[in-house]
This record gives sequence, structure tokens and C-alpha cells, in this order.
Amino acid sequence: MEKINDTMLVDDYEIKMGQTYFDAGVKDTVVVFDVFFRRNPFKGGYTISGGLDNIIDYINNFHFDSDDINYLRGTKNYSEEYLEYLSNLKFTGDLYAIPDGTPVFPNEPVITVKTKVIEAQIIETAILAHFNHASLVTTKAKRITTAAGDRSVMEFGARRARGTASAYEASKYAIVGGCSGTSNVKTAEDLGINALGTMAHSLITFYNDEREAFLNFAKSNPTNCLFLVDTYDTLKSGVPNAIWVADNYLKPNNIPFKGIRIDSGDLAYLSKEARKMLDAAGYKDAGICLSNGLDEFTITSLINQGAEFNSLGVGDNISASLDRVDGVYKLSAVEKNGYFVPRLKVSNDSVKTINPGYKKVYRFYDKDTNYALGDVIALYDEEINTDTYKLINPVDEWKNKTITNYYVRELQVEVFRNGKLIYNMPSVMERREYCNNEMKTLYPEIKRLENPHEYYVDLSEKLLNTKKELIREHKENN
Repeated sequence: MEKINDTMLVDDYEIKMGQTYFDAGVKDTVVVFDVFFRRNPFKGGYTISGGLDNIIDYINNFHFDSDDINYLRGTKNYSEEYLEYLSNLKFTGDLYAIPDGTPVFPNEPVITVKTKVIEAQIIETAILAHFNHASLVTTKAKRITTAAGDRSVMEFGARRARGTASAYEASKYAIVGGCSGTSNVKTAEDLGINALGTMAHSLITFYNDEREAFLNFAKSNPTNCLFLVDTYDTLKSGVPNAIWVADNYLKPNNIPFKGIRIDSGDLAYLSKEARKMLDAAGYKDAGICLSNGLDEFTITSLINQGAEFNSLGVGDNISASLDRVDGVYKLSAVEKNGYFVPRLKVSNDSVKTINPGYKKVYRFYDKDTNYALGDVIALYDEEINTDTYKLINPVDEWKNKTITNYYVRELQVEVFRNGKLIYNMPSVMERREYCNNEMKTLYPEIKRLENPHEYYVDLSEKLLNTKKELIREHKENN
């Protein structure tokens, strides 16, 4: 879609805090902020990172134009000197991120921003909006496509999304999450792929009878003859009429019978009976597509019941899923005299006590199996031992494990350096392939839908001691 300037998509207090930094003479102080989340959505064992492409576009176009400045001036909240500063503001710092399509886990920095404090503060809202929405959609799509196995999943959710912009983004990130394509023509156009779709019940009820509707559709869409068979009666009317059109129009004209879609009723029973009817009529290659409010749990149930289907159409449970990614953006370090001084937000709720400091994230893999063993958050200047390493649970330190026979990967990549984009963003299709490969590194116990195993996200010993010392100092001084 057309790129727009989203700089004013910012919470009011960000700009007000910027005035405070400006007045205090600390506008050039470099700070570090982390984007992380505290729980996986859908009670799952993982989250899939997303939104980096939109974050890149946002930061590349980050500026206040004259209309923005005039609006802010009209609020009478800001000094002319500060408004002049904002009118020339650009992103000048560094940004690191775990690539889109990577399985990520609670409390580890997915995105790290290192830049001047006012810049860092103002970009918070848009970064979180892009990250949270994209990660939610990509995660849900991956859960659904994982449940479907080798069966194709088409994303049909544009009409259920929360506005047209959300629909566009959901369609794109659904493909990253493993969907074979989308019914959203705008997204498909921009991605250079064919949009996917069948027919609606309205086409069938428009005509005098179902057979007439199927025949007319076949004549105008000979390469897409997937008939919606549940408008009246799936087994007594829909499937027989689809077979009649295949016998009397498709086969005589050497047109393949693509199959049928069932959108209501007992999908397991109807699909099995429909399969028998299609096979008996000589159409063993005709596929069956199922739709109607499907999610990863209903798909798993259908498979367990022996349902017959080759593809699925999934809509609202991808584009408007009923959960959220609770990504937050927290200050973790302030630069002083060339050194990054750790900052710590302490809370009565231990889960909200952040991990301080300018950090990096490492993933450890078993050399023999290539399965991920766990992640370690370390301070930016630490060296990771490649022979043996002690994983330490940041809450229960007695839960520790020394590992060997592993290799290590630093998860974040450099995206912006001194305000310049240096990262080559992969295409949507490349991200989908990357995500599929990344999921293969997770143990099955982490990917299961019910009571998934908790993935290890530990702190380096140096970071853990730094955090404990800051907590101790906080208690002594407050």
C-alpha cells in the first residue's frame, strides 16, 4: 500500500516527555530501549516475530511536516524552540531486530533501539503497533498451518479484520505464517501472486437453481471450478450438482474438476461422505476444501476424526483472532561517558521487573539434532563460550544446566546504523520459507497446542548478577 508518514501516530505523552528532555538539555543523550513481550498468545509455546518491514518503512519516513508542527503549536503545550527541533528531527541511531518469521519467547529483546532519547521516545507507539499486530497474525497463522500439516491453508479474513489497513496487513503476515495465499486481491497484487477464492452462497441463490449456478460459474471460471456445495443440502443437492456439471461440461471440454468447498454442517461427516461420492463418480483427483470458523483446535479435531480434505479456508481466526501480543518498550540503558549504564524498572510483580542493560540474545542449538536448546540474554560486551555454557533460570537459580556439544547464533541482526538502513528485507515468500525452517528447530513439545513445554530463556551469569545488584540498590535507596 502507499507509504504514509506515520510520525504523528504517537501517544501524546511521548512528545510531552520529549519537551522535558529538551528543556533539561539532555536531548543528545543516547539511550537503549528494548521491545519484548511477557507471555505467548493463545496459551502457546512460542510467538513468531513480525512487523519489521513496516517498522523499516516507518523509520525511513520518520519526520514531522509543517502541518504536524502547526497542529502541535496550536495545542500551546510546546515551546517554539522545541517545535523547531522537532521540525528537523530524523532517526539518527541504530536498530537491531530478530528477523520476521523467527520463533521468539517471553522477556527476550526482539527489537533494540539505540539512539538519542527524544527520537527513541517518539517512535515507541508506532513500533509497538506494528510489532504487536504482525506478530499476533503471524503466530496464529503458523499455529493453524502447523495443525493443518501438508494441507493448504488459504487466508480468507479481510472482511473480518479491524479495518481495511488491518485486513491488508493480516493477509500479508498470514502468508509469512505459512498460508498458501490470500483472497485479498490488493495484497496479492502488491506481492505479485495470484489471489485465491471460490464462490459465495449469493451466487448460487441468485440463480433459479444450484445446477444452473454451478454451470454458469464453470463456463466463466474454467480453471477454478471449486463449487460451494452447502447452500441447500450438501449431500443431496450440492455434491450431485457439482458432479453433474463435471460430467456434462467439464469433462467434455477437457477441463479439470478442481473440487468442492463445504462451509457449514458437520464438516468431518460431510467431507467423508462427499469423498465417497466424488470417488464413485470417477473424480478421485477432485479436492475438498473446508471452511467455517476454523482454528488450530478444530482443524486438529477434524484430522483426528478422519475428515477428508485437501485444503482449508480460514478467515476471522487469523485476521481478527481473540488474543494479543503484549509487546512493551522499556528503557534499559543510558549512555554516559561512552559506557551504557543499566536502567531497571522494578515492580511488585516480578514478571514486570525488566532485564536491565544494553543486551544481545543468543540461541543455542544441539549440534547433533539442530534443535534449539534455549536462549540466553547477555550484556552486549559479553563473549559466549562455545565449548560449555551454564544456563541459569532467572527466577529460580537452582534450575540450571551446563550444556556441551552446541553451536550458538546471535538472534538480532543490524537493521539501521547511524540512521541508515543497512538490512535487506526479505520478501514475504522468503520470510515464509525462513519461518518454516525456523519452526523445524523447535522440539515438538514446544509446538503442541495443549500445555506446551516452556522454552528456556535464561540470563547470562553476568547479566543476572547485574540485575540482582540493581534490585538491591533500589531497595536500599527507596
